[in-house]
Amino acid sequence: QVQLVESGGGLVQAGGSLRLSCAASGNILSSNFMGWYRQAAGKQHELVAAMAESGATNYAASVKGRFTISRDNAKNTVYLQMNSLKPEDTAVYYCTYGRSSLWATDYWGQGTQVTVSS
Repeated sequence: QVQLVESGGGLVQAGGSLRLSCAASGNILSSNFMGWYRQAAGKQHELVAAMAESGATNYAASVKGRFTISRDNAKNTVYLQMNSLKPEDTAVYYCTYGRSSLWATDYWGQGTQVTVSS
């Protein structure tokens, strides 16, 4: 199995930036997909961004141009750089690990809260 631990969440003013990190451990496949989902209060979870070890990416339309996903494959770590944050970005952000595609979410982290104030 795979364990995921997120860090970097917090409170930030609108227009500010945060960088989330997620370290994976356990039975890591050489080819895998890591990413970020978020869930705002009262809403369904949604894909934010995902990245294959090959470099292929997938972004939600709402964050394209503002957020950037990156990976350090040697450290089994994925990052999410979030710029120009908006109040609507407020949510719990979850790190995910998948085996089959950019949309796969076989394992989930514990989540980290991101709150953007006006």
